[in-house]
Amino acid sequence: MTPDGTTGTRTWQDPGWRAGALGWARERLAGHGLVPNGAPGQPHVMPWSTALRLPVRGGAVWLKAVGPGSAHEPALAAALGDWAPARALVPLAVEPGRRLLLLPDGGTTLRDSGRAGRVEAWEAVLADYARLQVEVAPHAAAMLDLGVPDARPERLPDQVAGLLADDDALLVGRDGGATADVRDALVAELPRYRELCDRLAASGIPPTVQHDDLHDGNVFVAGSLRRFFDWGDASVSHPFLSLLVALRMAARALGVPHGHPTLTRLRDAYLAPWRDVGDPRDLVEPADIALRVAPLARALSWWRILAGVDPAERAEWAAAVPGWAAAHLGAGPLAPARPDG
Repeated sequence: MTPDGTTGTRTWQDPGWRAGALGWARERLAGHGLVPNGAPGQPHVMPWSTALRLPVRGGAVWLKAVGPGSAHEPALAAALGDWAPARALVPLAVEPGRRLLLLPDGGTTLRDSGRAGRVEAWEAVLADYARLQVEVAPHAAAMLDLGVPDARPERLPDQVAGLLADDDALLVGRDGGATADVRDALVAELPRYRELCDRLAASGIPPTVQHDDLHDGNVFVAGSLRRFFDWGDASVSHPFLSLLVALRMAARALGVPHGHPTLTRLRDAYLAPWRDVGDPRDLVEPADIALRVAPLARALSWWRILAGVDPAERAEWAAAVPGWAAAHLGAGPLAPARPDG
């Protein structure tokens, strides 16, 4: 941990931090009857999180640590494991105070399975993810009590106004940042943004967990079983905001442009499990509104996460905040591509 309480790659590679985290993990392994069987590896090191692979007899488990911007993840992962164990990866142990999770090996992700190029695989993933959101929606208040960020539509406009007032976060006038014209255009859009958020809040669709980074690398697949993980970007929000990243990543994996009918097909697969809330045909409009609201919500997620990163390492990723903010002024994944591309 740096003196200001942020984290960076040096945090996770510090021998003292590793010794303490691995000591905690070994104690929890013993409680599950798991015996270490080899030296830990550390294949994932990012400023905001790290993951260590711990060999045990018969396989391996994973020790994950997150920075302050994702401090809610251990408690949320444990709660989702209790509420929806068939759809969420269930931790072996968590330590919220130290922001640690001990996770079983979930198997193969959709990305690594070789099936991410199949539209049917994405349909199944999006439908099961929607079922997870439906199942845990009654626990939205409990998620907020656990410290999960509150990004409900009625809260977003004021949060966005705070972001747009932060020229440093938007890198206004700097390389990779927003121009003053873009920032001013976003500020001018705030009344319209508030109107869109009000319409979402009045849609009758309950707030629930919103992954905010749903893609083919964050879901394990095994036969008909799909389990979701990596909740560091998550919030309590309108569920349909999850479509933004999911459809963008699906377009990339499937090799189709924005506006392609395949993406509409995926949206409809996602909406089908919400039929108890309303006819899926009546949910298309809220889904379209959510896709217009979501880029600025995604910018807020990056703003939060980067605030917990060592300033010395923040610059490499800082363009994500103005990049997602500016995406609000562009076309969404379901909008047809312009003839010039």
